[in-house]
Amino acid sequence: TGPFLELIYPYSTQSSIRELSEKGILSKQLLDLPCFSLDKPEPIPLDTPLYTHQCRAIQKLSNDEKSIVVSAGTGSGKTEAFTIPIVNDLLKDDTPGVRALLVYPLNALVNDQMERLRVMLKGTQITFGRFTSELPNEENRDSNSLPNEIVSRDEIRVKGRIPQILITNYAMLEYLLLRPEDSILFNSGLWKYIVLDEAHTYSGAQGIEVAMLIRRLKQRLGKKPGEMICIATS
Repeated sequence: TGPFLELIYPYSTQSSIRELSEKGILSKQLLDLPCFSLDKPEPIPLDTPLYTHQCRAIQKLSNDEKSIVVSAGTGSGKTEAFTIPIVNDLLKDDTPGVRALLVYPLNALVNDQMERLRVMLKGTQITFGRFTSELPNEENRDSNSLPNEIVSRDEIRVKGRIPQILITNYAMLEYLLLRPEDSILFNSGLWKYIVLDEAHTYSGAQGIEVAMLIRRLKQRLGKKPGEMICIATS
């Protein structure tokens, strides 16, 4: 019965962010993001080789513009596999309105993603924000929020300040599609990416419900099959 030891081999690596930029897969604008020149450790150092699955995902999303599924272990950089291409796309085309929708099963995961984006998007003009039950109606910024972060429902509904990266959960997405006051979200932006993080949680009846929800979203946006890039991670 006594202790068990399990060995996990390291993931294979490939190109760095700088090398992907030199190959034309990523924009050179990405290299100038303030997050890569901060005194504290960067999200991903520019010259550190990325995992092979990260490089393949970035290639598929940035150049081929194909829908993908990223399946890898915990701590394998699945989040960076889709956030880097999305941010890269926004740096090349800053059209206002929703560009990417990130859907999570839990608010805790939404809040964790917000912390990551605060580091990556600090000092940029890319707008981002969550829309969950925890989002207050009135604007009340604290020391952690950024100027390009949407922190209230009034910012969206009254001021028309639509986040280019919108983060929510599948239950709130249902409400957003139903409420007239939130229709502004669906009336602007390119709506290019849909991300279902932790996709393995959507099984059984819940999986059917989320599948129908995504179909309703595409119908609301007037998107035909293949017109949006869909990303699932597990």
